[in-house]
Amino acid sequence: MTIDLAHYAPTQDIVEYDIKDNLFHGLILKEKDFREFVKNHDWSQYSGKTVAITCSTDAIVPTWAYMILANKMAPYAQGVSFGTKEDIYRDLFLKTLNEMDYTPYTDQRVVIKGCGDIPVPESAFVLFTSKLTPIVKSIMYGEPCSTVPVYKRKS
Repeated sequence: MTIDLAHYAPTQDIVEYDIKDNLFHGLILKEKDFREFVKNHDWSQYSGKTVAITCSTDAIVPTWAYMILANKMAPYAQGVSFGTKEDIYRDLFLKTLNEMDYTPYTDQRVVIKGCGDIPVPESAFVLFTSKLTPIVKSIMYGEPCSTVPVYKRKS
């Protein structure tokens, strides 16, 4: 069986909200200014999207600020999480793989494709391999014409 993990990639629109834009001189969160921003911001722009809340600067941001952002986005967004866009992509990918039914792979020889147009995080390959190892006959990595052996069950 040849498996392309790209088929399990998240398809939702993930946007990143960087709180650095709310910081005074990129360093300090002024509560009064932040609350004014929160009151006047158009939160509907996050409708149907998965939002990654992050801070790309080396500032100390109080936890309550992230909580306020999540509270305002939650009624609109499909999901809200803390981290970068890449973090959330990886987390959604792993969630899908964790929820999969692996029984169709029982006693199979599996080739996990290595290249494709859709990025697959290394953590997805690691999780998928750890789920398959107890149930498959063998795991190979790469393309069917050129594979690298990963695992072979002892007879």
